[in-house]
Amino acid sequence: MTIAETDGITALCEYGNEQRRVSVMLLADVPVGAKVLVHIDSAVRVLDDNEARLISEALVGLEASLNGQDIDRFFADLIGHEPQLPEHLR
Repeated sequence: MTIAETDGITALCEYGNEQRRVSVMLLADVPVGAKVLVHIDSAVRVLDDNEARLISEALVGLEASLNGQDIDRFFADLIGHEPQLPEHLR
């Protein structure tokens, strides 16, 4: 979500057509315009633009999947690549 306004304790955040007031008490001095990861109405971490974009794309892909739409374009970077387990899980 993107912070639209804040009083230092709460922030009005936006994502798509949704607006929600969330706590920003776990974060230090988050400015208007910052992108944050929100969990249970609390901003838990500031995101850089690339990370925010990847999360947004994943959410759009999940919504498309739930609606029965074609999702191949959301996973094009995985096609032809065998997923690898992290070393500690092999």
